Amino acid sequence: MHIAVLTSSRADFGIYLPLLNALKKDDFFELKLIVFGTHLSKFHGYTVQQIESENFTADYKIDNILTGDSPAAIANSMGLTQTLFANFWANYASNFDIVFCLGDRYEMFAAVVAGIPFGIKFAHLHGGETTTGAIDNIFRHGISLASTYHFTATEKAAERLMQLIASNNNVYPVGSLALDGLANIPLLSVKDFKEKWNINLSIDTLLCTMHPETVNVEGNESFAHQFCMALEALPQQKIITLPNADTSGAKIREIIHHYFGKDANTYIIENLGSVNYFSVLKNCLAVVGNSSSGIIEAASFNKWVINIGERQSGREQAENVINIPFNKEQIIAAVQQVVAAPEYTGSNVYFKNGATANIVNILKSIHK
Repeated sequence: MHIAVLTSSRADFGIYLPLLNALKKDDFFELKLIVFGTHLSKFHGYTVQQIESENFTADYKIDNILTGDSPAAIANSMGLTQTLFANFWANYASNFDIVFCLGDRYEMFAAVVAGIPFGIKFAHLHGGETTTGAIDNIFRHGISLASTYHFTATEKAAERLMQLIASNNNVYPVGSLALDGLANIPLLSVKDFKEKWNINLSIDTLLCTMHPETVNVEGNESFAHQFCMALEALPQQKIITLPNADTSGAKIREIIHHYFGKDANTYIIENLGSVNYFSVLKNCLAVVGNSSSGIIEAASFNKWVINIGERQSGREQAENVINIPFNKEQIIAAVQQVVAAPEYTGSNVYFKNGATANIVNILKSIHK
Protein backbone atom coordinates (compact mmCIF):
# COMPACT_ATOMS: atom_id res chain seq x y z
CA MET A 1 0.00 0.00 0.00
CA HIS A 2 1.48 3.32 -1.07
CA ILE A 3 1.16 5.87 1.74
CA ALA A 4 2.26 9.51 1.64
CA VAL A 5 2.34 11.81 4.65
CA LEU A 6 2.07 15.60 4.45
CA THR A 7 4.21 17.23 7.14
CA SER A 8 4.59 21.00 7.35
CA SER A 9 5.96 21.66 10.86
CA ARG A 10 7.76 20.33 13.92
CA ALA A 11 4.38 19.98 15.63
CA ASP A 12 2.69 17.65 13.18
CA PHE A 13 5.83 15.55 12.66
CA GLY A 14 6.03 14.85 16.38
CA ILE A 15 2.41 13.70 16.39
CA TYR A 16 2.86 11.54 13.30
CA LEU A 17 6.01 9.85 14.63
CA PRO A 18 4.49 6.67 16.18
CA LEU A 19 2.54 6.05 12.97
CA LEU A 20 5.54 6.77 10.76
CA ASN A 21 7.65 4.27 12.68
CA ALA A 22 4.96 1.61 12.41
CA LEU A 23 4.48 2.13 8.67
CA LYS A 24 8.23 2.13 8.06
CA LYS A 25 8.68 -1.21 9.83
CA ASP A 26 5.79 -2.95 8.06
CA ASP A 27 6.60 -4.34 4.61
CA PHE A 28 2.93 -4.03 3.68
CA PHE A 29 3.46 -0.27 3.26
CA GLU A 30 5.64 1.93 1.10
CA LEU A 31 5.99 5.24 2.92
CA LYS A 32 6.85 8.62 1.40
CA LEU A 33 7.14 11.95 3.23
CA ILE A 34 6.04 15.18 1.56
CA VAL A 35 7.86 17.92 3.46
CA PHE A 36 6.98 21.61 3.24
CA GLY A 37 6.13 24.63 5.39
CA THR A 38 8.36 25.68 8.27
CA HIS A 39 10.34 22.42 8.03
CA LEU A 40 12.28 24.13 5.22
CA SER A 41 12.56 27.55 6.88
CA LYS A 42 15.89 28.53 8.43
CA PHE A 43 14.02 31.19 10.44
CA HIS A 44 11.93 28.48 12.10
CA GLY A 45 14.81 26.12 12.81
CA TYR A 46 14.98 24.15 9.54
CA THR A 47 13.27 21.20 11.21
CA VAL A 48 13.66 18.94 8.19
CA GLN A 49 16.82 18.02 10.09
CA GLN A 50 14.63 16.60 12.86
CA ILE A 51 12.98 14.36 10.28
CA GLU A 52 16.37 13.12 9.14
CA SER A 53 17.57 12.65 12.73
CA GLU A 54 14.67 10.22 13.23
CA ASN A 55 16.01 8.20 10.26
CA PHE A 56 13.33 9.28 7.81
CA THR A 57 13.85 10.74 4.36
CA ALA A 58 12.22 13.90 3.03
CA ASP A 59 11.18 12.22 -0.20
CA TYR A 60 9.62 15.37 -1.63
CA LYS A 61 10.43 18.93 -0.58
CA ILE A 62 8.12 21.80 -1.47
CA ASP A 63 9.41 25.22 -0.43
CA ASN A 64 6.26 27.27 0.04
CA ILE A 65 7.15 29.72 2.82
CA LEU A 66 7.00 33.44 2.07
CA THR A 67 8.47 36.03 4.42
CA GLY A 68 6.10 37.99 6.63
CA ASP A 69 3.21 37.08 8.89
CA SER A 70 0.64 39.75 8.12
CA PRO A 71 -2.84 38.63 7.02
CA ALA A 72 -1.85 39.42 3.42
CA ALA A 73 1.36 37.42 3.74
CA ILE A 74 -0.54 34.43 5.14
CA ALA A 75 -3.10 34.64 2.32
CA ASN A 76 -0.32 34.90 -0.28
CA SER A 77 1.46 31.92 1.28
CA MET A 78 -1.74 29.91 1.03
CA GLY A 79 -2.05 30.85 -2.64
CA LEU A 80 1.56 29.90 -3.35
CA THR A 81 1.16 26.61 -1.49
CA GLN A 82 -1.93 25.73 -3.48
CA THR A 83 -0.17 26.54 -6.77
CA LEU A 84 2.93 24.51 -5.90
CA PHE A 85 0.84 21.55 -4.79
CA ALA A 86 -1.34 21.73 -7.90
CA ASN A 87 1.83 21.05 -9.89
CA PHE A 88 2.98 18.42 -7.42
CA TRP A 89 -0.29 16.48 -7.47
CA ALA A 90 -0.39 16.68 -11.28
CA ASN A 91 2.88 14.74 -11.33
CA TYR A 92 2.53 12.44 -8.33
CA ALA A 93 -1.13 12.01 -7.28
CA SER A 94 -1.39 8.60 -8.95
CA ASN A 95 1.60 7.33 -6.94
CA PHE A 96 -0.29 7.22 -3.63
CA ASP A 97 -3.19 5.11 -2.40
CA ILE A 98 -3.75 7.36 0.64
CA VAL A 99 -2.22 10.68 1.70
CA PHE A 100 -2.22 11.53 5.41
CA CYS A 101 -2.81 15.08 6.57
CA LEU A 102 -3.05 16.37 10.12
CA GLY A 103 -4.72 19.13 12.02
CA ASP A 104 -5.64 22.63 11.07
CA ARG A 105 -2.74 24.66 9.66
CA TYR A 106 -3.40 27.02 6.76
CA GLU A 107 -0.58 25.52 4.68
CA MET A 108 -1.95 22.00 5.26
CA PHE A 109 -5.37 23.24 4.14
CA ALA A 110 -3.89 24.71 0.95
CA ALA A 111 -2.00 21.50 0.13
CA VAL A 112 -5.15 19.43 0.59
CA VAL A 113 -7.43 21.81 -1.33
CA ALA A 114 -5.06 21.61 -4.29
CA GLY A 115 -5.52 17.83 -4.30
CA ILE A 116 -9.32 17.83 -4.53
CA PRO A 117 -9.52 17.95 -8.36
CA PHE A 118 -7.14 14.99 -8.53
CA GLY A 119 -9.42 12.73 -6.47
CA ILE A 120 -6.75 12.08 -3.86
CA LYS A 121 -7.90 10.00 -0.91
CA PHE A 122 -6.80 12.00 2.10
CA ALA A 123 -6.78 10.55 5.61
CA HIS A 124 -7.22 13.28 8.20
CA LEU A 125 -5.96 13.11 11.79
CA HIS A 126 -7.50 15.25 14.56
CA GLY A 127 -10.61 16.24 12.68
CA GLY A 128 -13.87 17.07 14.43
CA GLU A 129 -12.22 19.23 17.09
CA THR A 130 -13.16 22.83 17.74
CA THR A 131 -10.97 25.85 18.45
CA THR A 132 -13.24 28.86 18.23
CA GLY A 133 -10.42 31.22 19.15
CA ALA A 134 -8.42 30.51 16.01
CA ILE A 135 -9.03 30.66 12.26
CA ASP A 136 -7.51 27.16 12.26
CA ASN A 137 -11.03 26.00 13.08
CA ILE A 138 -12.07 26.80 9.51
CA PHE A 139 -9.04 25.08 8.01
CA ARG A 140 -9.57 21.95 10.12
CA HIS A 141 -13.18 21.55 9.04
CA GLY A 142 -12.22 22.25 5.41
CA ILE A 143 -9.59 19.53 5.49
CA SER A 144 -12.15 17.12 6.94
CA LEU A 145 -14.61 17.86 4.13
CA ALA A 146 -11.87 17.16 1.59
CA SER A 147 -10.83 13.87 3.21
CA THR A 148 -12.03 10.31 2.65
CA TYR A 149 -10.83 8.76 5.90
CA HIS A 150 -10.96 10.29 9.37
CA PHE A 151 -9.00 9.25 12.45
CA THR A 152 -10.27 11.32 15.38
CA ALA A 153 -8.76 11.74 18.83
CA THR A 154 -11.99 11.41 20.83
CA GLU A 155 -15.50 10.00 20.55
CA LYS A 156 -17.00 13.50 20.78
CA ALA A 157 -14.80 14.67 17.92
CA ALA A 158 -16.02 11.71 15.87
CA GLU A 159 -19.64 12.63 16.56
CA ARG A 160 -19.06 16.26 15.61
CA LEU A 161 -17.20 15.21 12.48
CA MET A 162 -20.01 12.95 11.31
CA GLN A 163 -22.39 15.88 11.61
CA LEU A 164 -19.98 18.08 9.66
CA ILE A 165 -19.50 15.67 6.73
CA ALA A 166 -23.10 14.38 6.93
CA SER A 167 -21.89 10.78 6.97
CA ASN A 168 -20.67 8.15 9.39
CA ASN A 169 -18.55 6.38 6.78
CA ASN A 170 -14.83 5.96 7.41
CA VAL A 171 -14.81 7.80 10.75
CA TYR A 172 -12.60 6.08 13.32
CA PRO A 173 -12.16 7.40 16.91
CA VAL A 174 -8.69 5.96 17.52
CA GLY A 175 -7.30 8.40 20.12
CA SER A 176 -4.41 10.81 19.78
CA LEU A 177 -1.26 9.53 18.09
CA ALA A 178 0.76 11.98 20.18
CA LEU A 179 -0.06 9.90 23.26
CA ASP A 180 0.50 6.52 21.67
CA GLY A 181 3.51 4.72 23.03
CA LEU A 182 4.56 7.50 25.39
CA ALA A 183 5.83 4.86 27.79
CA ASN A 184 8.24 3.66 25.10
CA ILE A 185 9.70 7.05 24.18
CA PRO A 186 13.35 7.21 25.31
CA LEU A 187 13.04 10.33 27.45
CA LEU A 188 16.23 12.00 28.61
CA SER A 189 17.16 11.87 32.27
CA VAL A 190 17.68 15.15 34.07
CA LYS A 191 21.42 14.52 33.86
CA ASP A 192 21.38 13.75 30.13
CA PHE A 193 19.18 16.75 29.39
CA LYS A 194 21.61 19.03 31.21
CA GLU A 195 24.53 17.60 29.26
CA LYS A 196 22.70 18.16 25.97
CA TRP A 197 21.08 21.55 26.60
CA ASN A 198 22.96 22.94 29.63
CA ILE A 199 19.61 23.31 31.39
CA ASN A 200 19.05 21.85 34.86
CA LEU A 201 15.55 20.35 35.04
CA SER A 202 15.97 19.55 38.73
CA ILE A 203 15.24 23.25 39.29
CA ASP A 204 11.57 24.26 39.43
CA THR A 205 10.74 24.87 35.77
CA LEU A 206 7.79 26.23 33.79
CA LEU A 207 7.34 25.06 30.19
CA CYS A 208 5.97 28.05 28.29
CA THR A 209 4.66 28.70 24.78
CA MET A 210 2.65 31.55 23.32
CA HIS A 211 1.24 31.17 19.82
CA PRO A 212 -0.64 34.06 18.17
CA GLU A 213 -4.37 34.37 18.49
CA THR A 214 -5.52 34.38 14.88
CA VAL A 215 -9.10 35.54 15.44
CA ASN A 216 -8.21 38.49 17.68
CA VAL A 217 -5.05 39.42 15.78
CA GLU A 218 -4.93 43.03 16.92
CA GLY A 219 -4.58 41.92 20.54
CA ASN A 220 -1.44 39.81 20.10
CA GLU A 221 1.11 42.49 20.97
CA SER A 222 -0.68 43.37 24.20
CA PHE A 223 -1.19 39.69 25.00
CA ALA A 224 2.53 39.02 24.53
CA HIS A 225 3.45 41.80 26.96
CA GLN A 226 1.03 40.47 29.59
CA PHE A 227 2.42 36.95 29.10
CA CYS A 228 6.04 38.07 29.39
CA MET A 229 5.47 40.41 32.34
CA ALA A 230 3.85 37.55 34.24
CA LEU A 231 6.70 35.15 33.48
CA GLU A 232 9.23 37.84 34.39
CA ALA A 233 7.61 38.19 37.83
CA LEU A 234 7.64 34.45 38.54
CA PRO A 235 10.70 33.01 40.33
CA GLN A 236 10.78 29.66 38.55
CA GLN A 237 13.15 28.79 35.72
CA LYS A 238 11.41 29.18 32.36
CA ILE A 239 11.82 27.27 29.11
CA ILE A 240 10.05 29.16 26.33
CA THR A 241 9.45 27.53 22.96
CA LEU A 242 8.87 30.04 20.18
CA PRO A 243 5.61 30.47 18.24
CA ASN A 244 4.81 28.95 14.89
CA ALA A 245 4.27 30.75 11.59
CA ASP A 246 0.95 32.45 12.26
CA THR A 247 -0.19 36.05 11.95
CA SER A 248 1.89 38.26 14.33
CA GLY A 249 4.23 35.39 15.23
CA ALA A 250 7.33 37.48 14.47
CA LYS A 251 6.15 40.27 16.78
CA ILE A 252 5.62 37.81 19.63
CA ARG A 253 9.12 36.45 19.07
CA GLU A 254 10.52 39.98 19.19
CA ILE A 255 8.74 40.71 22.49
CA ILE A 256 9.89 37.44 24.07
CA HIS A 257 13.50 38.18 23.13
CA HIS A 258 13.13 41.74 24.47
CA TYR A 259 12.11 40.47 27.91
CA PHE A 260 14.24 37.36 28.19
CA GLY A 261 17.08 37.57 25.68
CA LYS A 262 19.58 38.25 28.48
CA ASP A 263 17.76 36.52 31.35
CA ALA A 264 19.93 33.75 32.81
CA ASN A 265 16.84 32.15 34.37
CA THR A 266 14.99 31.79 31.06
CA TYR A 267 15.83 29.67 28.03
CA ILE A 268 14.36 30.56 24.63
CA ILE A 269 14.36 27.58 22.30
CA GLU A 270 13.18 27.41 18.69
CA ASN A 271 12.60 23.68 18.54
CA LEU A 272 13.13 21.05 21.21
CA GLY A 273 11.98 18.07 19.15
CA SER A 274 9.61 15.43 20.50
CA VAL A 275 11.93 13.53 22.83
CA ASN A 276 13.41 16.68 24.38
CA TYR A 277 10.02 18.37 24.66
CA PHE A 278 8.47 15.40 26.42
CA SER A 279 11.54 15.18 28.67
CA VAL A 280 10.87 18.76 29.79
CA LEU A 281 7.15 18.05 30.12
CA LYS A 282 7.87 15.11 32.40
CA ASN A 283 10.06 17.18 34.72
CA CYS A 284 8.47 20.63 34.71
CA LEU A 285 6.20 22.08 37.38
CA ALA A 286 3.49 23.16 34.95
CA VAL A 287 2.71 24.19 31.37
CA VAL A 288 1.95 27.88 30.77
CA GLY A 289 0.63 29.37 27.52
CA ASN A 290 -1.72 28.40 24.73
CA SER A 291 -0.17 25.41 22.97
CA SER A 292 -2.32 22.43 22.03
CA SER A 293 0.23 20.20 23.77
CA GLY A 294 -1.03 21.56 27.08
CA ILE A 295 -4.53 20.45 26.16
CA ILE A 296 -3.70 17.09 24.56
CA GLU A 297 -0.52 15.74 26.12
CA ALA A 298 0.12 17.34 29.52
CA ALA A 299 -2.50 15.28 31.38
CA SER A 300 -0.65 12.10 30.44
CA PHE A 301 2.38 13.50 32.28
CA ASN A 302 0.28 14.44 35.33
CA LYS A 303 0.91 18.16 34.77
CA TRP A 304 -1.25 21.15 35.47
CA VAL A 305 -1.80 23.56 32.59
CA ILE A 306 -2.41 27.30 32.66
CA ASN A 307 -4.20 27.76 29.32
CA ILE A 308 -4.19 31.46 28.45
CA GLY A 309 -6.51 33.26 26.07
CA GLU A 310 -8.91 31.97 23.44
CA ARG A 311 -6.70 30.05 20.99
CA GLN A 312 -7.74 26.65 22.37
CA SER A 313 -11.33 27.62 23.24
CA GLY A 314 -13.79 24.88 22.36
CA ARG A 315 -11.34 22.00 22.63
CA GLU A 316 -12.16 19.13 24.95
CA GLN A 317 -10.10 19.40 28.11
CA ALA A 318 -9.14 17.21 31.02
CA GLU A 319 -9.47 18.55 34.57
CA ASN A 320 -5.81 19.57 34.67
CA VAL A 321 -6.47 22.70 32.59
CA ILE A 322 -7.08 26.11 34.16
CA ASN A 323 -8.37 28.68 31.65
CA ILE A 324 -7.56 32.37 32.15
CA PRO A 325 -7.23 35.50 29.98
CA PHE A 326 -4.01 37.25 29.00
CA ASN A 327 -3.70 39.16 32.25
CA LYS A 328 -0.45 39.44 34.19
CA GLU A 329 -1.98 39.15 37.67
CA GLN A 330 -4.24 36.23 36.77
CA ILE A 331 -1.37 34.32 35.14
CA ILE A 332 0.80 34.79 38.23
CA ALA A 333 -2.03 33.75 40.56
CA ALA A 334 -2.81 30.66 38.48
CA VAL A 335 0.83 29.52 38.45
CA GLN A 336 1.06 30.02 42.20
CA GLN A 337 -2.13 27.96 42.59
CA VAL A 338 -0.86 24.95 40.64
CA VAL A 339 2.64 25.10 42.15
CA ALA A 340 1.03 24.69 45.57
CA ALA A 341 -1.34 21.96 44.39
CA PRO A 342 -0.63 18.22 44.49
CA GLU A 343 0.27 16.50 41.22
CA TYR A 344 -2.61 16.02 38.81
CA THR A 345 -3.77 12.40 38.95
CA GLY A 346 -6.81 12.44 36.67
CA SER A 347 -7.33 10.98 33.22
CA ASN A 348 -6.63 12.28 29.72
CA VAL A 349 -9.67 12.53 27.43
CA TYR A 350 -7.42 12.17 24.36
CA PHE A 351 -5.86 8.86 25.33
CA LYS A 352 -7.06 5.63 23.79
CA ASN A 353 -4.66 2.72 23.91
CA GLY A 354 -3.32 1.42 20.61
CA ALA A 355 -4.03 4.36 18.28
CA THR A 356 -1.18 3.46 15.94
CA ALA A 357 -2.06 -0.23 15.75
CA ASN A 358 -5.70 0.63 15.11
CA ILE A 359 -4.81 2.93 12.21
CA VAL A 360 -2.48 0.34 10.69
CA ASN A 361 -5.14 -2.37 10.90
CA ILE A 362 -7.76 -0.08 9.36
CA LEU A 363 -5.42 0.78 6.49
CA LYS A 364 -4.86 -2.90 5.79
CA SER A 365 -8.60 -3.58 5.82
CA ILE A 366 -9.16 -0.69 3.40
CA HIS A 367 -6.61 -2.12 0.96
CA LYS A 368 -8.15 -5.61 0.77
